[in-house]
Amino acid sequence: MVDAGTAIGRRRHSQHYAAPAHEDTPSRRSCDSDDEVTTARRHLRPSTARPARAVLLAFGLAAVLGTVLLMLPVATDHGEATNFVSALFTATSAVSITGLAVVDTGTHWSMFGTLVILGLIQAGGLGVMTLASLLGLLVSRRFGLQMQLSAQRETKSVALGDVRSVVLGVLKLSLMFETVISLMLTLRLLLGYDYSFTAALQSGIFHGISSFNNAGFSLYDDSMSRFVADPWISLTVSFSVIAGGLGFPVWFELGRRLRRGGRRRRWTIHTKITVLTTGVLVLAGFVAITASEWNNEATFGALGVPTKFLAGFFAAVMPRSGGLNSVDIGEMNSVSLLVQDVLMFIGGGSGGTAGGIKVTTFALLAFVIATELRGEPSVHVMGRKLPAAVQRQALTIALLSVALVVLTTTTMLAMTNFGLDAVLFESISAAATVGLSTGITPHLPPAAHVLMSALMFIGRLGPITLGAALALRDRPRRYERPEERPIVG
Repeated sequence: MVDAGTAIGRRRHSQHYAAPAHEDTPSRRSCDSDDEVTTARRHLRPSTARPARAVLLAFGLAAVLGTVLLMLPVATDHGEATNFVSALFTATSAVSITGLAVVDTGTHWSMFGTLVILGLIQAGGLGVMTLASLLGLLVSRRFGLQMQLSAQRETKSVALGDVRSVVLGVLKLSLMFETVISLMLTLRLLLGYDYSFTAALQSGIFHGISSFNNAGFSLYDDSMSRFVADPWISLTVSFSVIAGGLGFPVWFELGRRLRRGGRRRRWTIHTKITVLTTGVLVLAGFVAITASEWNNEATFGALGVPTKFLAGFFAAVMPRSGGLNSVDIGEMNSVSLLVQDVLMFIGGGSGGTAGGIKVTTFALLAFVIATELRGEPSVHVMGRKLPAAVQRQALTIALLSVALVVLTTTTMLAMTNFGLDAVLFESISAAATVGLSTGITPHLPPAAHVLMSALMFIGRLGPITLGAALALRDRPRRYERPEERPIVG
């Protein structure tokens, strides 16, 4: 399609010159190219839609299967069947690696039920990391051949289409971290708390898998509060959450650079942004939460100074999507709850087990704002120009996530009598698949539990599939409308 001015110009020009039928004119080459692009996209759309549908179906079936298994009498410690809503909520929370719970995990579920939850956590964690990495490869296929070759020469990245390498890499990475973390926790419980070998091993494995997958589930009714003064356990669990939240692409690149003696300046932009933003957010959260809770007798006030700093660091790391807590979240000040709301909404790195809009999305929007404040025409990040399409994708994901949280919070406020602080906290925790709670989740009505189950499912798969869909949904314009600038602000 062309506009009227272009059509008139072509008619006038044709009076003086007519191209031979065999001549390859620029306009003809352009049309041929457009036809080829259009044909390619027609073939591409079904293939790119199938993975998203398959992923949604697989996670949905896992949640349904988990619900059925958790409803069995053998899944509970008291031998009675769990009601449908509670089983559905728990299964969805586990497979979406969130960690919110309506019943006490350590006392309500039997060994069979605990293994079902652990299996759903493992499946959800591996599935999310593999899904994000594979969709990243799928998105990268949209680049031109020359750009692909240049990027591969510079980063030595995973070969396009090497699905087997990605899956095995995710599996090896997960098992390595989970084994090391589980072993460290088991040894500490065995040597420092006089646990039996069986009890120490069970707790160590469960919390090792739960923490690396940012699942938020704990076998203790107080989460990790009993270990608030234990640096071995608190720092080990914190490192495990950070490791899982950084994402497979970052660890893959860091490992490759380490083997080759690479320096930080040669990291890709994704790795630089993820590592830098993670450090800044953890430090900012640590300072804000520690200062806010320093004299709060219900949380940090009764702790010694070193323990206060340890608890502050733990509380700053967990909103990344870890979901565990070493002090009572419900007793925290409004300032601390708001800080954690922000940290939960941002989440962790792409291609990892953390939720939220992802630190890369947050950082890219920050770069866009800084560029606009400086009055520069284009966004440059660490020596590279940021494509306009990526800016729109980041803005779309962030605003849709805001809308989802606002809608859910409003609905839950209408359903319950709880205050805004608590309801907003639970909504963001579910949408960002974090698992932290002020303690109101078990007391919500069944309708709210169903709503939060849907929110956890959408929060886990939504940003990943939406990000891939936005990157793959690239429609060129054949013409542009006249420009007009409205008043902003």
